[in-house]
Amino acid sequence: MDANADFIHVIDEALDPAICADMVRRMRAAPGLAPGRVGGGVFPELKHSRDLRVSGDPAWRAEDQQMQQAVFKGLLGYLRAYPQALISPLMLQQPDAQGNLRRLQAEDFADMDDARLADLARTCLRPGAANLQWYRAGEGGYPYWHCELYPRDGSAETLHRHLLWTLYLNDDFAEGETEFLFQQRKITPRTGSLLIAPTAFTHTHRGNRPQGGDKFIATSWILFQSADKLYAT
Repeated sequence: MDANADFIHVIDEALDPAICADMVRRMRAAPGLAPGRVGGGVFPELKHSRDLRVSGDPAWRAEDQQMQQAVFKGLLGYLRAYPQALISPLMLQQPDAQGNLRRLQAEDFADMDDARLADLARTCLRPGAANLQWYRAGEGGYPYWHCELYPRDGSAETLHRHLLWTLYLNDDFAEGETEFLFQQRKITPRTGSLLIAPTAFTHTHRGNRPQGGDKFIATSWILFQSADKLYAT
């Protein structure tokens, strides 16, 4: 592994541009758009957007499935690049050829085919609800430096967020990058590209204001499975 890795993964053409364009078209006319929220509520000085939750909405079922499939494919690539994303927090064990439990090592991931890795990922992780976000040119954005972990939720659901993801649905604007503070890296939106990165303060980031055109994204998290599923006896 590259000792200088920044753990920010970008996959180009993760989602068909035609699907992206159709989602943008539908969102422009969608009922149910609401002011963008942060963990503590609606604060447009922190995040200025119009948002639409699509997971669980029958009208958006096909698009939600297409996005989640693209994200899951990207996740498998991420886990191959950074197997410690599962090994380090969970200390995973699997039976060997003799049926004895042994700790998984990073090297083991190279020998896993996609089906086995997918099963492992589904056992340990789960998808978050997808949210579409619309940032208007010259005024929309999420300029406040923030991370994705948030302890206010009494159920600790927000502390189960392990990785963040963003699908960029258009790129017909200037600026509007996702900017990471400590990595000193700006991710330029490209239609259909997928961004995956850790959720903790190490990857504090912001969404810069688009210029010359509106910006549309889909975003959510990849979360750990709940403890009762991970540690069921």
